[in-house]
Amino acid sequence: MADLPGIGPVIPEGGMVTDAVTQSNVTVLGQAPAIAMGNLYASLAHSTGILLQNSVASASQSTILAQATTNMGVMQIYSANTTAGASATEKVAQAGTADQLSTLLTTLRSFNP
Repeated sequence: MADLPGIGPVIPEGGMVTDAVTQSNVTVLGQAPAIAMGNLYASLAHSTGILLQNSVASASQSTILAQATTNMGVMQIYSANTTAGASATEKVAQAGTADQLSTLLTTLRSFNP
């Protein structure tokens, strides 16, 4: 056997070696679609996971915003001058009371002959 400089000895090519290399290449080509689909499914699962994480984060932020809004509303209610509010409410409630009483008295007198 002759040696090739820098490469090593020349090995005669046998049928079994060629068949093994060919079978190996066929196996790689046969598995390519399955590997591609596996990569696609992994990518899809990752994207769906990120989508759901964003949805949960958005819902959490909405809840925090609703709580802060409620808190501010309650603080405004508690900070209002209650005496002025009660006085205004009483004035609104008492409006027309004398007129209502005179109407009631007239109605009652009409029942008594």
